[in-house]
Amino acid sequence: MNEWRPDVLGPGWQARTLPLPDDAEGPVVATLVRRDPTAAREPGRRRAVLYLHGFNDYFFQTHLAEEWESRGFDFYALDLRKCGRSIRPWQTPHYVTDLREYAEEITTAARIVRDELGHDTLVVHAHSTGGLTASLWAHSMRGTGVVDAVVLNSPWFDLKAPWFRRVVETQVLEALGSIDPMRVVSHGPSAYSRTLHVTHGGEWDYDLTLKPPDGFPGRAGWVRAARHGHARLSRGLAIAVPVLVCSAQRSGPNTEDNPDLRRSDTVLDVRQIALRAHLLGPDVTYVPIPDGIHDLALSARPAREEYFEVVFSWLEGHAGLGESPATGPTPTGTNDDEPWQSVSSAG
Repeated sequence: MNEWRPDVLGPGWQARTLPLPDDAEGPVVATLVRRDPTAAREPGRRRAVLYLHGFNDYFFQTHLAEEWESRGFDFYALDLRKCGRSIRPWQTPHYVTDLREYAEEITTAARIVRDELGHDTLVVHAHSTGGLTASLWAHSMRGTGVVDAVVLNSPWFDLKAPWFRRVVETQVLEALGSIDPMRVVSHGPSAYSRTLHVTHGGEWDYDLTLKPPDGFPGRAGWVRAARHGHARLSRGLAIAVPVLVCSAQRSGPNTEDNPDLRRSDTVLDVRQIALRAHLLGPDVTYVPIPDGIHDLALSARPAREEYFEVVFSWLEGHAGLGESPATGPTPTGTNDDEPWQSVSSAG
């Protein structure tokens, strides 16, 4: 579908359904979200950002869009297949068996933003699992001129567990993910997720059916896919554009009795992010944010403001995006050692 329709965020927002090939569960779509051009402050700017969410998430952070728009970027967000706006009743939410399945909607969204809507500079901004996915995608698109910079917000680069557990669990999941991929291997209450929402004293209001406090179950096939992504990252990527990696300054337990629950990352181990950031490519900047939480854009002030300042100072200074470069070619993919464009969907 090429039609933009009113979005669930209300007046001033639009969504566009992106049909994708069917998988074992049936028809599949992704959803591209944007500010209504008639409501945007400066419609038709040459610079754009494409935001990718994480697991148990979808785009609702309108304040994030406003921040990018105030810095001269048109904002777009993509709800990936089986996530958020893209979940259909017959589907297992957030379930894929290979992260490369997401390449189709990311590349399609990039094509729409660059070719159809006329932006000649594109920043990909991604959070958590979306950060891992975006990294692998950007690596596969090197040499195409599709993306100009990558900004990662607490990317999921490894399991938050001791070394022995990470090794043993990965071996178990490798077998279980093949034999019984729909087996639930992780699920339970998340103090982090619960305390974000206004009903539990948080600052943010969003649809609890699309981002439930207890999260969606992590299934063996999905966790296996993530571990394959982690393994690919561990061998080193070659993202050909500048990359900014930000995380909280410290991690802690995801429990209600953690006194630093609202001032630390309780989902990921920030040490893993710092250690693996350099594996993304030759031009990587890592910056920890004091008192940040897992989604840095949802941190309390002043951590949230510091995060935004780091991002935009880096874009203007290090990434050199003060002036828009010439238009790049249409996304086509590359002859990558693990080509994203050749992966078919599997439910």
